[in-house]
Amino acid sequence: MSAMTLRREIDSAAAQLAQAGIDSARYDAEELAAHLAGTERGRLAFLEPPGDEFLGRYRDAVAARSRRVPLQHLTGTTAFGPVTLHVGPGVFIPRPETEAILEWATALRLPPRPVIVDLCTGSGALAVALSHYRPEARVVGIDDSEAALEYARCNTEGTAVELVRADVTQPGLLTELDGQVDLVVANPPYVPDDSAVAPEVAQHDPPNAVFGGADGMAVIAAVVRVAARWLRPGGMFAVEHDDSTSARTVELVEGTGLFEDVEARRDMAARPRFVTARKGPPA
Repeated sequence: MSAMTLRREIDSAAAQLAQAGIDSARYDAEELAAHLAGTERGRLAFLEPPGDEFLGRYRDAVAARSRRVPLQHLTGTTAFGPVTLHVGPGVFIPRPETEAILEWATALRLPPRPVIVDLCTGSGALAVALSHYRPEARVVGIDDSEAALEYARCNTEGTAVELVRADVTQPGLLTELDGQVDLVVANPPYVPDDSAVAPEVAQHDPPNAVFGGADGMAVIAAVVRVAARWLRPGGMFAVEHDDSTSARTVELVEGTGLFEDVEARRDMAARPRFVTARKGPPA
């Protein structure tokens, strides 16, 4: 196969993926080719002409993507901020929108050796990225899914991130952290149960990592309660939410009477995405 043949194959794959309703068809077609060739998208034009064996594997991968198998399941990884994470069936795939929380958190002024907790950590995305930026921190990632934690253990290997299997809605969770935490971040399940979602989400993301009850607020409410208990005075908090529940999330945080500087924030696409707050002084 010549380099020109590879380009034609990618063109054909992009058209096939677009026909399947995939908005990022060209990107996905190139990413699959680069993954199978063991290179980066920008170097595809410089590859030696691949053979028929590559062509067969590439067409199989494109067919799977056309069936709306997530690109990240086919490549086995996804980028999140400064880190590359292992992902696959059984764990929620981190979204670029959540990087807005990461950007906010990395700009904070925290104590020299802060304690950071990532609730509903999933693959460990926020925990691993925050540990990358703050290697001196104690970072704890918490999730109730053993399947998700298997990926998180792989992603946290070689880091100082601690992982705990626990349900954030459990009363009295980790009382030893009460008043000891400098930053709590959370990307909990928050999609209202009756919401229409993309096939990649409906068929491949774990439902318990996506849906958050009839109004999407069930787990957010638990996250707010535990953050209020764990944070020291002056500690910072951020929780991601559905596009439709920004105002309700603000009301929930303000309703505790324990937070100051409650602010609704938008993601890089200018959509309502997360709420931040500062723990107030002792009553």
